[in-house]
Amino acid sequence: MNNAQTVLPVQRQLDAYNAKDLAAFISCYHSDIAIYRMPATEPSLKGRTALEAFYKTERFSIAALRAEVLQRMVVGNKVIDHERVYGLTEQPYEVMVVYEVQDGLIVNAWFYPVK
Repeated sequence: MNNAQTVLPVQRQLDAYNAKDLAAFISCYHSDIAIYRMPATEPSLKGRTALEAFYKTERFSIAALRAEVLQRMVVGNKVIDHERVYGLTEQPYEVMVVYEVQDGLIVNAWFYPVK
């Protein structure tokens, strides 16, 4: 898999996130997706159904929600994004996300708070 193929589902999910297009967003993830909010060692969300329910009620209902990539790098099958997120808190905040891509879908995502 080349860098463009690795980045494609990550960019598609970012575009869908900003458009609040739930179906397009969810389609970028593997059915067994695991979302980790570090430093937790267990996933905070597991499976596409749980991901869809969470984003439908907890994220895409927020009008001001959007994210922008400040920096991106690709290492093997992982895309590392430094993102700025708007709309969840009074002030924008930054997060680093590591997306693991297999067969054109995101299979794992690790969210690290930026202090």
